[in-house]
Amino acid sequence: MQRVAYHGNGIMFTRFRLLILATLCQLLLAPSALAGAARTPHVRPAVLDPPPTQAQVQQAITQLQSWYNPQTGLWETTGWWNSANALSGLIDFARTTHNQSYDSIIARTYTANIHSGFLNHYYDDEGWWALTWIDAYDLTGQAKYLRTAQIIFANMTTGWDNTCGGGLWWSKKRAYKNAIANELFLSVAAHLSNLALTGKERAQYAAWAQREWHWFRRSGMIERDHLISDGLTSACRDNHKTHWTYNQGVILGGLVALYRHDRRPSDLREANRIASAAIRNLSGPYGILHERCEPECGGDGSQFKGIFMRNLAALYRYSSRKSYQRFILRNADSILRRDQSPSHAFGLVWSGPPGAANASTQSSALEALVAALQLDTQEHRP
Repeated sequence: MQRVAYHGNGIMFTRFRLLILATLCQLLLAPSALAGAARTPHVRPAVLDPPPTQAQVQQAITQLQSWYNPQTGLWETTGWWNSANALSGLIDFARTTHNQSYDSIIARTYTANIHSGFLNHYYDDEGWWALTWIDAYDLTGQAKYLRTAQIIFANMTTGWDNTCGGGLWWSKKRAYKNAIANELFLSVAAHLSNLALTGKERAQYAAWAQREWHWFRRSGMIERDHLISDGLTSACRDNHKTHWTYNQGVILGGLVALYRHDRRPSDLREANRIASAAIRNLSGPYGILHERCEPECGGDGSQFKGIFMRNLAALYRYSSRKSYQRFILRNADSILRRDQSPSHAFGLVWSGPPGAANASTQSSALEALVAALQLDTQEHRP
């Protein structure tokens, strides 16, 4: 081997030794390089994935309904608040496809559970059911669903106090103020402000929505990278805990509803910042959405991603950002290709392979499929 001398501090290196040093340097740098790659989604060529067909989404619903218990009006294998989201998924599909065949499921869930008023010890649980009954009213026009949502919201207002300068508590124990309860409070108030109620009622709901948003955007939970943390410490500081996907999602629907009422461009600008940050930071290879807890997310985290997709679709309706369209289609395509069992059941991890499925993972994936299905049917709004 030919030797080429390099003199530095009296030491002579050969080309062979330099090669060894270069290799060692690469190995030392590899972990940080890989970490950077993990944070940056791999983006495939700019070719749109095909949207799911109505038949494919219907197959997903058929599997979801295998867990539905008509006696309880709820979905087995999952929890109370998850069932509200499962019903919302059916309502979104019915509204998108002009399908009335699920009206009886909506009515049965309502009748079997109205004795509780859809109230419990957690304000976020109440918020999920309020949004579901708002959706049911929007689909069917039945006033009882709207009235129930209003009663739920009235109960939610009792969770607001001056601790941390305002905001809603997570539970009636009043031990924690977090993002999700306040985002749901904003969304319910803003949605109610847009319904065909009296002018006085619309103004009252709008005032609550504005009050919540004024507090939330100053709470510290929206961090510098525009991701939303889980909640506040006992000292009313951002706790910097997990950036769950649903915390990035519910706020989008709330801000879109607020924009519909007040037409302030700043509402959409903030929603776009949060949505873009979530897509950028919470996606894995090829831009597929992942929850930080995967592959073990328990009964709650398995629901989160679908909630983000539902609300991203709501934002896309008022936005010209094609990146949202590509993201929705890419995730729906991955669910169908990589996370679908022969029985059309969907597991937790949308990039696959198919894992254990239940009503939570199924309804979460369904939300993503319905969001993609909506792209061909919904109008863009000014």
